[in-house]
Amino acid sequence: MSLTLHFHPLASFCWKPLIALYENGIPFTPVIVDLGDTESRTAFLKISPTGKMPALSDDARDRTVLESTIVVEYLAAYYPGPVDLVPADIDLALAVRQADRFYDFYVQEPMQKIVGDRLRPQDKTDPFGVEQARAQLRNSYAILEEDMQTKNWAIGDAFSMADCSASPALFYANKVEPFGDKYPAVKRYHDRLVQRAAFARVIEEAQPYFKFFPYNNG
Repeated sequence: MSLTLHFHPLASFCWKPLIALYENGIPFTPVIVDLGDTESRTAFLKISPTGKMPALSDDARDRTVLESTIVVEYLAAYYPGPVDLVPADIDLALAVRQADRFYDFYVQEPMQKIVGDRLRPQDKTDPFGVEQARAQLRNSYAILEEDMQTKNWAIGDAFSMADCSASPALFYANKVEPFGDKYPAVKRYHDRLVQRAAFARVIEEAQPYFKFFPYNNG
């Protein structure tokens, strides 16, 4: 196979390209990266010098693509399928990219701050930073609650890259700062996402690793 995805099944940013690959049935070779293993880490650093996942290698085009959004953009450009993840229409494409950035910066980022703090030594935690991150998540939920009142997907009726981004963001955010009853439209959207076949597959494949997630509830 031409494509190889270097990733970890638990890493939220790796879920975005996985969903894109599964949505369009794109064949690829999965390579799980274990940064705690010297051999795996050394091999991956040759592909991604920053050590950040995911990374997509394309032997057919002699390209390595880094960063989750860019990977999805690359797949949409060179390996298109029935699901048009990045619309050809410029205005729709801009809306998709803007939503993608919102979920990465204002949902994923504060969620990861909260998760990362749980992994710190007890004397190195940042309670103030965590409360700021929780406030950011609640603010993002409020924005999304208004935005998702009449939508099925992030940009209306068509599943797109924005939904690939929203899927891991909302899944993990709900674990660390639950929606509760205050954001019913957000919860309905979250539930539609987890029922989507491609995302359900990603979650299923991650099941053996959830025990390592610090907010694991069993």
